[in-house]
Amino acid sequence: QVQLVESGGGSVQAGGSLRLSCAASGVTYSSLCMGWFRQAPGKEREGVAAIYTGGGSTYYADSVKGRFTISQDNANDTVYLQMDSLKPEDTAVYSCAAGWVGCGSWYFGSYWGRGTQVTVSS
Repeated sequence: QVQLVESGGGSVQAGGSLRLSCAASGVTYSSLCMGWFRQAPGKEREGVAAIYTGGGSTYYADSVKGRFTISQDNANDTVYLQMDSLKPEDTAVYSCAAGWVGCGSWYFGSYWGRGTQVTVSS
């Protein structure tokens, strides 16, 4: 089975930083779209950042460009999301997702992690 395990969520004050990790197992990592979606209470789920593990191409929502950085560690089949300059608007449940197509169009959610809460206080 495919399993995605997230870690790194928590609570920070505005302007702070967090790093999310997503470790993949049960799937070929070398040619995979992986990244994060987020959903705040009462709001629609939105794509945040994605990476194509085969070539390293990255994609970001406009709202996080310049603040969030997605990267990968191929040796450990893990993708990271470094979140800097966090804002209260970033508060949401962040879920790791993976698939084989749609990295840039937020259409790669074939598999999902359990989600991790990120809370940014003002």
